[in-house]
Amino acid sequence: MMKALKIVGIVILVLLVVIVLALAAIYIYHRIKLKEEEPLLEKPLGQMVEVDGHNMCVYSEGEGEHTLLFLSGSGTPAPILDFKSLYSLLDDDYRIVVIEKYGYGFSDIVDTERSFTTILRQDRVALEKAGIEGPFILCPHSMSGLEAIMWAQDYPDEVEAIVGLDNVLPRTYDNYDIEGTLKLEKYVTAARELGIVRLYYSDSFLPDALSEDEKDLYRAIAARNTVNVDVINEGRAIKDAVAIIDSKPKPDVPMIMFVSDGKQTNGSDWVGNHYIYAEDLSNAKVVELGCGHYVHYFEPERIAAETKSFIEEQLG
Repeated sequence: MMKALKIVGIVILVLLVVIVLALAAIYIYHRIKLKEEEPLLEKPLGQMVEVDGHNMCVYSEGEGEHTLLFLSGSGTPAPILDFKSLYSLLDDDYRIVVIEKYGYGFSDIVDTERSFTTILRQDRVALEKAGIEGPFILCPHSMSGLEAIMWAQDYPDEVEAIVGLDNVLPRTYDNYDIEGTLKLEKYVTAARELGIVRLYYSDSFLPDALSEDEKDLYRAIAARNTVNVDVINEGRAIKDAVAIIDSKPKPDVPMIMFVSDGKQTNGSDWVGNHYIYAEDLSNAKVVELGCGHYVHYFEPERIAAETKSFIEEQLG
């Protein structure tokens, strides 16, 4: 019996040593790559503007009568690259704009309060400084659905329509374990510091529309900013944002919501909530895609085609 316990102890010790050595190797590789990747980040893909004393990145391309403004979901490391698979199918007909909030893409990490009223104000200031005028067709992914609703509530003249990309809605968070998510995000932050996050952003995860150089750039950005303090502070502000939204009428603007199968999301009745939200609006449509949460990765052609039809029907 003692001999068996001794063997088990040796095996466990060996496994621990192997794990520690593996983590040390990953960390050393990560630090080397961070240095090698510095030149990739020296030329932002968008225009840098100063907002509240820090630098914020705004990307634009294409021309057209309407402007599609893409707002990324929580923790998406590189929004400009993330949305490319979709907006590359739309930039011949519309002006494309992507905002990288603080903590995202090429924008600074600021470690300040990240209430949704602050995020909305900063986004509007950034657009103004970049010389980009509305009105906009807001295209929010995931958590930015809250910002899009607030934008339409507070500044209706600036919002022509909303194209939801598996966007959240206020009722999404009725039974949502925000505190549990915040705890999980802290583990992801630790994984980023160790370099483990690099293993996640393989070619199979990244959008097919990206070139090899763009995939390398995406990984370089993700290795630096995935689930940083700004992302975590946004999560802490969700409940207050929902309360503010609930205190005002729903914005009745033309809306089309492309919805995933809900298997990669949390919250209450993901698909059903989109139909419930649309019921009270005079001009809202739900399109079920039956795919994963990053709908613009899985169904860009269909989303682009239906978005064009929607804009033509509703806005001309």
